[in-house]
Amino acid sequence: MRTLDDLDEKVIACLTRDARATYAQIGDEVGLSAPAVKRRVDRLLDDGVIRGFTAIVDPHAMQWTTEAYVQVYCRGNISPDELKASWEPIPEVVSAATISGQADAILRVRARDVRHLEQALERIRAAGPVDKSESIIVLSELIDRGHP
Repeated sequence: MRTLDDLDEKVIACLTRDARATYAQIGDEVGLSAPAVKRRVDRLLDDGVIRGFTAIVDPHAMQWTTEAYVQVYCRGNISPDELKASWEPIPEVVSAATISGQADAILRVRARDVRHLEQALERIRAAGPVDKSESIIVLSELIDRGHP
């Protein structure tokens, strides 16, 4: 992978703030023409620096105000790719990671209420070789640097 220069980083910063910004808007901000920005963005995509564009949905707008961290313990050996494939289709799972320690993975789950959370947990357990899970319900979010 090639080294990013200052202009690449500025373009990425613009896209991170607003992925719907036009090439002309980005160009005005970083001092490039729209075609030059497009070439850079295409190169960043080809190089895998930018992996895609997505919509960030406010969970409160969807009324998904119940949040939990779920530690998952799996039966046998299962690869991270298999775990990802099992849980990625479940929209309530907003992030997942394999972890060290006794649990195999930890999931961040959002739902409308406790009943909706319980339904999501049932789908999580059914989607893969889950032996058991432990849920920790969030009472107050103090810091979240993952949202713009």
